Amino acid sequence: MNLAEKQLQITKQLAAVKNGQDRLAVLVAAARMRPALASALRVDDHLIPGCLAKLWFVARMENNVCMFDCDSDSLIVKAIAGLLCDFYSGHTPGEILAHDPAFLAPLGITQHLTPNRRNALARIWEQLRGFAQTNRS
Repeated sequence: MNLAEKQLQITKQLAAVKNGQDRLAVLVAAARMRPALASALRVDDHLIPGCLAKLWFVARMENNVCMFDCDSDSLIVKAIAGLLCDFYSGHTPGEILAHDPAFLAPLGITQHLTPNRRNALARIWEQLRGFAQTNRS
């Protein structure tokens, strides 16, 4: 599934929930089901700086596509970061760089986040984009 198809799928799923606060609750429920990062990966080298919540981010190349994993001590941060990691995992650096996460704003996700959590969202996108730029062929 390409990123445009994934975006359409996520948009349909979240738009079916009538308000932004409830959409965020759906994402938090999914984050509860998300497996934790292995303790060997929950180290300072993988912490995203500048976030109030601890947010660990791990990126790797696998069969010429980017793969991303994350975890946080905040369920909301884990939910938003997990959404982005799942969305972009399995895609080439070029695909990632051509498709920013701005589609989340009209869904009312970002406006229900505190400034600190919006900062975490921006930081995870910076990490995803930076990894893609570094690994672009």
